[in-house]
Amino acid sequence: MLTVPQALNLVLDHASQLSAQTTALQNCLNHVLAESLTTPHDSPPFDKSMMDGFAVDSTTVFQGDTATLKVIETITAGTLPTQVPSTGTVSRIMTGAPLPHGADCVIPIENTSFNVQSPEIVRISRENIDAERNVLRRGVSAKKNSPLLTAGTQLKAQHIAVLAEFGIADVPVVPQPTVGVLATGDELIPSSEPLVPGRIRNSNEPMLEAQIRRAGAQPVPLGIARDNELELSDRIKGGLRQNVLLLSGGVSAGMLDLVPAQLEAAGVRQVFHKIQMKPGKPLWFGILQNELHQCLVFGLPGNPVSSMVCFEVFVRPALEKLAGLTPHGTRNQTALLTDNITIRGNRPTYFPSTVTRTKVGLKATPVAWGGSADLRSTAQANGVCCLEPAESEYAAGTSVQVICWDDV
Repeated sequence: MLTVPQALNLVLDHASQLSAQTTALQNCLNHVLAESLTTPHDSPPFDKSMMDGFAVDSTTVFQGDTATLKVIETITAGTLPTQVPSTGTVSRIMTGAPLPHGADCVIPIENTSFNVQSPEIVRISRENIDAERNVLRRGVSAKKNSPLLTAGTQLKAQHIAVLAEFGIADVPVVPQPTVGVLATGDELIPSSEPLVPGRIRNSNEPMLEAQIRRAGAQPVPLGIARDNELELSDRIKGGLRQNVLLLSGGVSAGMLDLVPAQLEAAGVRQVFHKIQMKPGKPLWFGILQNELHQCLVFGLPGNPVSSMVCFEVFVRPALEKLAGLTPHGTRNQTALLTDNITIRGNRPTYFPSTVTRTKVGLKATPVAWGGSADLRSTAQANGVCCLEPAESEYAAGTSVQVICWDDV
């Protein structure tokens, strides 16, 4: 059987970044920029005032220490100046408004003697006048054709604001992958239905949908496929239209584990089946590849914790690579165990744990977990400890690798 690193390398070798597409700015959050962009114009695009006050030409406004000056116009944000202040005159101006020609200083209104009842005059002291005070010149923030954002940037609110400032309404981005989710098994019923003898509710589908969204991809729920070849074949063909298809269950060695044969019949080439890990040993991975379309296919084990862990270890890195995110791969970090724990068997175990951040680094506390079918215990966890088989127990204080499902 393949080791986890060997299997992950094969998955990533078959995952290629999706082709760029143009997306409306308001829909670009968390997408990855597909190409580097430059500024289409200067920023700011004109000389402007940084204060509410009075714009003057510091070289000609007056000769004495103080002066009573004539206000020749009022310039508000969004309007253009029509007068030129000179000796004995000023322009009243608001924050963000364009500076009048020749002005090189804005005196804040609180540093003047100004009466709104007599708005045609203002008294100003020379000590408040210096060239370039309280003005922002055109192009100070960015010159036209200077670098704006580089390819590979994951767009957050601040990036979207910058794109909006420069009028980039249609943005070249890597699309977020679409992921079909298909649960298989005669025993499954929707989570909304009453429980009946011999049946279990379909927890894997909503779990995987949530994990897909958390990974920044778009889930496409396909419902439940019963254990018969015709129904399974139809659902698989629908799922293969997506960038990724996740099937839950039907990949072990039981009489009704029909998934691998139906995937082969649909043209999916198997890359590997079964890996050396616990939980998650039955994982199946393959690829549909033709001239028009590629779909990565993961046959996840039916036990819910196995599906959960396999998604984080294998599917999430693949989704990141498809979406143009780097670095991709497992998010291994180092943490100190808070409790003793014994690992049985000969496979690496991904043990659900609660990971916390302390002043001295991460700490990991394994939860009381009963195995791959024990879903409830994972509600106490926010990651897993990656524990290799050992002859003796792992003692509290031992440094181990952890994978966190969310930021800690």
